[in-house]
Amino acid sequence: MPTEVSDATFTEEVIESTIPVLVDFWAPWCGPCRMVAPVVDEIDAQYDGKVKVVKLNTDENPSVASQYGIRSIPTLMIFKDGQRVDMVVGAVPKTTLANTLEKYLDQD
Repeated sequence: MPTEVSDATFTEEVIESTIPVLVDFWAPWCGPCRMVAPVVDEIDAQYDGKVKVVKLNTDENPSVASQYGIRSIPTLMIFKDGQRVDMVVGAVPKTTLANTLEKYLDQD
């Protein structure tokens, strides 16, 4: 299951991560967020050890959300080496998310 992160733990969990991180910006009232949640869980399982998957509740953690200019949710952001490298907005199919992530994985 994805790890819940907050304004307080975002730097440690995401920015300082040694592997790419997928951040799911969501809120409990957001219907599309609930639609994309199972996809995010599948990505977490599929890329275990290669990608860290975390969720950030934008209602409870407004400073990180505003820092990254989150305008609509769900927004899925990919961070690598502490930098935001890509983002996908809206409930997308798993293939779209997986293809986006693949670009940032270290190739064996």
